[in-house]
Amino acid sequence: MTKDTYQKTIDKRLKDDKQKLLDTLRELPIVMAACKRAGVSRDTYYRWRREDNEFRRNSDDALSQGVEFINDMSEAQVIQLIKEGKLPAIALWLKHNHPRYGGKNVRRPATGVPELTPEEEKLFKEFLAPVGSPPAPTDHAE
Repeated sequence: MTKDTYQKTIDKRLKDDKQKLLDTLRELPIVMAACKRAGVSRDTYYRWRREDNEFRRNSDDALSQGVEFINDMSEAQVIQLIKEGKLPAIALWLKHNHPRYGGKNVRRPATGVPELTPEEEKLFKEFLAPVGSPPAPTDHAE
């Protein structure tokens, strides 16, 4: 194998490794996990970013696309839970997508499922009740 052929082989492998990592970042936008899946060390990834401006731009773009991909999947799951009548999913959606529910400064536990205020719970139960039926009873005194 000549020196020129050897260098071409190295360059092709490097290009393929970078492309594999970029493709993985588009599906899994977590650098450590994507590097592991692509078989590239994190140190190598960050060295490529430092030394190759085009790779840095492409990896930023791939990470951004990956985040959007995960956001789309997550939003689809939230919508499915809303269709199933899951109140925490409904509250999450309204909090982030409806001005009447988003701006409140309500203290919620740092972990677990967010608590609904009695007013929110009543509103959601009324919203989910079939048309023409009496409002669902609430557990809270009014």
